[in-house]
Amino acid sequence: MHTLSKALGAVAAVGLFAGVGLSVAQAQNTQLRIQTHYAPETVSGKLAAQYVEDITKMSNGEIQVEMFYSSSVVKSVETFDAAATGILDCDMTGGGYQTGKNPAFQFVGDIMGGYDTPYQQLSWLYYGGGLEDAQALYNKYDMQLVGWWVYGQESLSSSKPIAGPDDFKDWKFRSPPGMETKIFEKLGAKPIVMDFTEIFTALETGIIDGADASGLANNVGLGLYDLVKHANFPGFHSMPSDHLACNKAKWDAMPENHRTIMSVAMEALALRTALTFEKANAEAAAELREKGVTLHQWSAADLQTFRDAAQATWPEFATTPEAKALVESHLNYLTQLGLVSQ
Repeated sequence: MHTLSKALGAVAAVGLFAGVGLSVAQAQNTQLRIQTHYAPETVSGKLAAQYVEDITKMSNGEIQVEMFYSSSVVKSVETFDAAATGILDCDMTGGGYQTGKNPAFQFVGDIMGGYDTPYQQLSWLYYGGGLEDAQALYNKYDMQLVGWWVYGQESLSSSKPIAGPDDFKDWKFRSPPGMETKIFEKLGAKPIVMDFTEIFTALETGIIDGADASGLANNVGLGLYDLVKHANFPGFHSMPSDHLACNKAKWDAMPENHRTIMSVAMEALALRTALTFEKANAEAAAELREKGVTLHQWSAADLQTFRDAAQATWPEFATTPEAKALVESHLNYLTQLGLVSQ
């Protein structure tokens, strides 16, 4: 009888510990509130949705995401601070919005006039020491850089021809904040900084002549070419690195396997984004030509004019230790790739 009691006690103990284990497993669920500036119907919006689906499935539902599209909680430029302070958990916009906080964010957001392809730019992050350099910057502001998704060179939208640098004279266009405004001012344009969500109305009402919004396919999704009939393709001026950055305290508190799932899924999103846009932009170009939109392709000499103006502006923004370190890191890697001669 005594042996039976011991056996029953052991079974009960196993059941108790199993119950404790179950409750611990249940406690490891991760709830995230993430905001992106992209509308859900754009190509990038759909890719963001795919990322959320991926991490949910790979975690067996332990990672649950409430996704906010079109900057529906706070303005695009405020997303980073909203995540850092706990209003949101993660920011899925881009570092370029934070240049007012530290100019170093320009060089993790959009270096401009640097890399030719998203693959080159991503290789700096993952194989050129970029992630370590960028992480120091993000951590300084209580955020963790999870990864990038780069859709390639952007195309401008315009109500007027933009066939070369001369067409930028007195051209009023929507610009994101940061270094871009300085570069285009040197080329004679009149950049107007406004939120991503205000572009359509500003074009519709004629407040601006054109816009730097996104890649060609995303611009189609935003309906910009319903309003204006000029664009440039392939793009050259801007290749922003959209990021996923999370509140560092929230990130550090997550189980290691959840952090790994999110990081590796970002690498998958990066590849999927680059490949998707290579196809989507080509399809959008064909569609726009059929609809009477003029796509301007710049000559090699005109492209160099822009590149020279951009690279001349980098030192003007390298005014903090973090910015100087990032510019040096980029220049070293661009030199290795043969894109810059030092």
